Amino acid sequence: KRGINAEYGIVTALSLAGTLNFNPETDSLLDKDGNPFMLDTPYGDELPSNGFDPGEDTYQPPPADSSAVTVDVDPESNRLELLTPFAKWDGQDYNELQLLIKVKGKCTTDHISAAGPWLKFRGHLNNISNNFLITATNAENGEMNSIKSAITGDFGAVPATAREYKAAGIGWVVVGDENYGEGSSREHAALEPRHLGGKAIIVRSFARIHETNLKKQGMLPLTFADPADYNKVQPGDKISINGLTSFAPGVPLSCTLKHGDGTTDTFALNHTFNENQIGWFKAGSALNKMAEGK
Repeated sequence: KRGINAEYGIVTALSLAGTLNFNPETDSLLDKDGNPFMLDTPYGDELPSNGFDPGEDTYQPPPADSSAVTVDVDPESNRLELLTPFAKWDGQDYNELQLLIKVKGKCTTDHISAAGPWLKFRGHLNNISNNFLITATNAENGEMNSIKSAITGDFGAVPATAREYKAAGIGWVVVGDENYGEGSSREHAALEPRHLGGKAIIVRSFARIHETNLKKQGMLPLTFADPADYNKVQPGDKISINGLTSFAPGVPLSCTLKHGDGTTDTFALNHTFNENQIGWFKAGSALNKMAEGK
């Protein structure tokens, strides 16, 4: 079997002839009475003779000076919300961040930021963040949307616990498995952890687009240099990430886990940041970095 790509006029002619050996420029077909005839050459205007209808010009050029321009959004809206810039990196290594959740198994962007009815909140980052990791499996108990708070000791929803840590000024980390963030390229899967106070996502491997999206939002997407180090992470761990003060392309960072019994594990973390992307991290996000250049 062979597949043939052809222009629609040729396809029509060959279909009428019933053979691929037919040449519409030289060969004839027979009508119902057996009389030969040839097909006319297909013709159509490549461009309309009277030009295109310009339609209604609705373009509004931006003002030369936009400093006085404001965007009004109803503060009571639950579907639209103005964004505020994320905070810049403070110039220090991350010391004793809280493990939010150790995700077990497959974790797509739909696990990270569910779709369906949640999509009505796409313009409201705070509201849509209530779907953060609600269908991911917690390695500690094998359940979805049930993690233990290091503050209260109670089990609760992932987004609510993340908000609890953020309100207490506690940065946190998500640990994940293979191909973390596969699936659609939705930006909210990277915006939400940043908005909820996350600092880093440490996994065995990333889906490439999600990894880049996390970088754009000022997050640290990192991978275990030895994938087996995933197994060293225990519930309630405090996680320190060292080497950020000399953050450079191709240079691994160091991670120290402080377990509940006081013991520690230290191992290397890899990253794929280039110089430009390190600039995003230091500025707090790619948009912050762009704003710096104005």
